[in-house]
Amino acid sequence: MLSFIKGTIAEIGADYVVLENHGIGYLIYTPASVLDGLPSRGESVQMHTYMYVREDQLALYGFLTRDDLQIFKLLIGVSGIGPKGALGILSTISPNQFRFAVMAGDARAISKAPGIGPKTAQKLIIELKDKLKLEDVFETPDAAAADIPDVSQGAKKEAMMALVSLGYSETEAFRAMQKIEASDSMDSETLLKLALKQMLTF
Repeated sequence: MLSFIKGTIAEIGADYVVLENHGIGYLIYTPASVLDGLPSRGESVQMHTYMYVREDQLALYGFLTRDDLQIFKLLIGVSGIGPKGALGILSTISPNQFRFAVMAGDARAISKAPGIGPKTAQKLIIELKDKLKLEDVFETPDAAAADIPDVSQGAKKEAMMALVSLGYSETEAFRAMQKIEASDSMDSETLLKLALKQMLTF
């Protein structure tokens, strides 16, 4: 099993990248969001990989973060969701946005991915809701880049947890936090008050 591959980018295609490592070119399928974040041809990159093995298929799938890989594994673990569908979802929304959509039962956000209809999105939500937690968002390496204002991670987490305890969905809490013009000095109580004001505009 290949955990990761580090090599030089030899080619970038519409849905794949070829990494050269010690004279061997590895063709790795990857979502569009990952392709957009790759360096130029000839530069080095490390990708976390998953080898998909079936009777009629053997393919490598790769991601820049372990978080992307984790969500990919969860997705293909759902009956009826293959690697192509999983890549489509990760090309459309980030892992953290996917977590929020699942926990909030937001099938519409998930069904925006190519090949994923409302029924399939609802099935994903039912099967994965108990496997995802709000806390996971704040523990991922890309949490700071999750489109939440640049303030203390602890304060953000407390404020969002408070919103959820008040009956709002995780997606609503996330959207409210996005709209806040925050600063590093704000505590969770201040963030909560500002977020509640934002709720009135939804």
